[in-house]
Amino acid sequence: MIYLDNAATSYNKPERVIRCMAFNTAHLSANAGRGGHQLSIEAMDKVYNATVELAELLGADNPENIAYTQNATLALNMAIGGILSNGGHAVVTQMDHNSVLRPVNYYGRYTIVKADSRGYVTANAVQNAIRRDTKLIVCTHASNVCGSIQPVKEISEVAKKYHIPFLIDAAQTAGCYPVKVDELGVDMLAFSGHKGLMGPLGTGGLYVRPGTKLKTIISGGTGSNSESIIQPEFMPDMLQSGTINTPAIIALGEACRFIKRETPEAIHERERKLARLLIEDISEIKGVKVYGSSFEENRNGTVAFNVEDMSSTEVAEYLDKNYKIAVRAGFHCAPLSHIALNTGGNGCVRASFGFFNDVKDEKMLAKALKNLVK
Repeated sequence: MIYLDNAATSYNKPERVIRCMAFNTAHLSANAGRGGHQLSIEAMDKVYNATVELAELLGADNPENIAYTQNATLALNMAIGGILSNGGHAVVTQMDHNSVLRPVNYYGRYTIVKADSRGYVTANAVQNAIRRDTKLIVCTHASNVCGSIQPVKEISEVAKKYHIPFLIDAAQTAGCYPVKVDELGVDMLAFSGHKGLMGPLGTGGLYVRPGTKLKTIISGGTGSNSESIIQPEFMPDMLQSGTINTPAIIALGEACRFIKRETPEAIHERERKLARLLIEDISEIKGVKVYGSSFEENRNGTVAFNVEDMSSTEVAEYLDKNYKIAVRAGFHCAPLSHIALNTGGNGCVRASFGFFNDVKDEKMLAKALKNLVK
């Protein structure tokens, strides 16, 4: 199998991450922080050490400013609901995932900033969308459809100017692109642990900058202040209720160590190079159309394309059945992105490279598409 669906999840994991997950599932599945016995304390210590690794990778000063969730979707819901549940207007973008669009739609008051045909928004357009009652600005760091990396640093400066909390969806960048919360100037950052961070499924989280006022929308047992029925107001307990996925989080810490040794910069360049080669190769095939930014622009390892007179689903099924190439077809849970990219009612095929892909994978996909067109 040639796996090119890393924007959904990284299928291959570093061997050390797999071993770490297996060992701690078998030998350390105690409930971390829920008891004074040796196993619980050991589990909590390992979770904390994993969070230290993650915080260093994300440029967060204090590991306690990170709360774990089961995925980036839950983290985004917690951040959006934590701000908008008391009312107010939000600014989001056309390139955002449904994990952003659906929660803001639920709360009901929002403006969508349009993107250009390459999949980019501008900080100026975000500024123009701000209203007197705007309480939150949200932007994806990189499009999960076409790989365009948004100008989040410039947008964060707009948010600071108007004293509005800024939330980044880093599901497509954390681990495989340099992400430093202080340098980006974000107030909140939602991440997926199982994509670019190469950790196990069922891991994600939310970074919250100290001083950001956030209401808890999920409450319960935290192992702290257990004598009170009021949710703790300190991080991470404020947002982290219930039993955490201890073995997976410890393995995520091991993945962070692996990434720090390889460096996000090198991983990004590796994936971006494969995307560039694919764009070059398939742009020469008559009947294949590539969407989004060119490889000279700020983008990651995701490439969106279609084959003339075929649905994206038909193309993906052909690649899977005949070449054992795994890509994704359709709308990728980001319907407004397809309006910007002008993919019509068909969506698109998405090939997303990861750390364990190589040039042979890219060449095989290009060859398969040439054969399909023939």
